[in-house]
Amino acid sequence: MIRNAPNRERWIASTLESLPAGVSLLDVGAGECRHRKSCAHLEYVAQDIAEYDGQGNARGLQTGQWDVSQLDLVCDLYDIPEDRTYDAVLCSEVLEHVSDPVAAMEKLARLVRPGGALILTAPFVSATHFAPYHYATGFSEYFYRHHLDRLGFTMERLEPNGGYFDFLDQELSRIPFVRRTYGGNWADPLLFAATLVTRLCLRLSSAGDGEPDHRHSSDLLTFGWHVVARRAPPS
Repeated sequence: MIRNAPNRERWIASTLESLPAGVSLLDVGAGECRHRKSCAHLEYVAQDIAEYDGQGNARGLQTGQWDVSQLDLVCDLYDIPEDRTYDAVLCSEVLEHVSDPVAAMEKLARLVRPGGALILTAPFVSATHFAPYHYATGFSEYFYRHHLDRLGFTMERLEPNGGYFDFLDQELSRIPFVRRTYGGNWADPLLFAATLVTRLCLRLSSAGDGEPDHRHSSDLLTFGWHVVARRAPPS
């Protein structure tokens, strides 16, 4: 089975490491700057609003700790200075945390130099996390296609992160946490056994879902879409 975060992080690292040495990259909503390690060959600039503290409002999924000490720009996404543009702009797992994702896409587009690349990931559907800074549950491939096209970008890569069976397996794996947090102790051995059997069945079912990097059931449900789009070069 494909795992959401590890698969996404591998994709981002590979994409960043493939960028030419010396180009500028703006990491929007960088948070703890976890992608800095893949950008040693780049001019890396990290931005975040830096309001989340790891605790949030103590509801949903929280990180517990959150270190924003490595940021270069501390401001709202919508207030990022436009006195310069970048060869590449990365925005990973951020769009669900902004109040107006369409305006955010328009802002990101303006920050990419002509001929530059926009690298995006966001959930297709997500549990509540980083609350209260969680404003949208996710984005489909059609969201990216529509807005990137109208903003003058050409889609270079649009790849699903897992498929229907991978997503269901992930959510079943959350049952012990959800039961402990919201429904009492994990005390029913039959429920535990049924969950394990169901996950096994999902793994067997996913074998007919195509190669891991092209899960056909992602047309229906996926963890999220991985996007690289290029702004039209100067005419």
